[in-house]
Amino acid sequence: MLRLAVPNKGALNEAAQQMLKEAGYRSRKDAKELVVVDTDNGCELFFLRPRDIAVYVGEGTLDAGITGRDMLIDSGAPAEEIMPLGFGASTFRLAAKSGSLSSVHDLQGLRVATSYAGLLGKYLADQGVDARVIKLDGAVETAIRLGVADAVADVVETGTTLRNVGLEVFGEPIMRSEAVLIKQRGAAEHNGLTQLVRRLQGVIHARDYVMMDYDIRAERIEEAIALTPGMEGPTVSPLHREGWVAVRAMVRRKGHQQVMDQLWDIGARAILVTDIYACRL
Repeated sequence: MLRLAVPNKGALNEAAQQMLKEAGYRSRKDAKELVVVDTDNGCELFFLRPRDIAVYVGEGTLDAGITGRDMLIDSGAPAEEIMPLGFGASTFRLAAKSGSLSSVHDLQGLRVATSYAGLLGKYLADQGVDARVIKLDGAVETAIRLGVADAVADVVETGTTLRNVGLEVFGEPIMRSEAVLIKQRGAAEHNGLTQLVRRLQGVIHARDYVMMDYDIRAERIEEAIALTPGMEGPTVSPLHREGWVAVRAMVRRKGHQQVMDQLWDIGARAILVTDIYACRL
């Protein structure tokens, strides 16, 4: 039975549970459940603190887990990323008082507060910068005002929280993070993990694509197929109406309205777009 770690709280928990549900796995009924046994799919779900998941997986206690890329790298655990999951996006950035610093090399000899000491320490070493890393739990925005640090490194989504306390980001992003599926580094892949990966890939494709159906005159089919090539070619069927065909193809969700406009311009009619709930490609 596959043992899978899932974040037990916050936005990562909600998004991970929704994705697993769309992939056909059970979800917990309330936040007090820490273990869910899904016998139909041969899987046990363990709900853990996101920061601890990489450690459990790296030690081989659990077969796989869902956590943030930033937390995986920060942990230093012997675990590796299998695939990105397309949610929980964030950017890890440096920040300081407005106008005081402009690049990572300005941190030489200074103090930098963060709750991701492992991640920041590795980045500074890679950049050849000798700075003191001050590890804090939780929010680090007030570290400069309280005299603990000269700069901070934190996960940033919009930067509003930092601006509210008079800080601004500087330099290049330390890293871009999102939710990822991980396993122990070098471990043989569990059969249940192979199934999980295939299902999650299907969910991601279903979210990224829509199904588009339309009718068009046969002589314009090549123009239409150029607009909607599908994954392995569209399905084309003759209509009872002479000289017309029906076409069905997967189209990227982003920009599908523009594709509809282009199809209309070359004579396509009865253009329908439907969601894809799940798929295997």
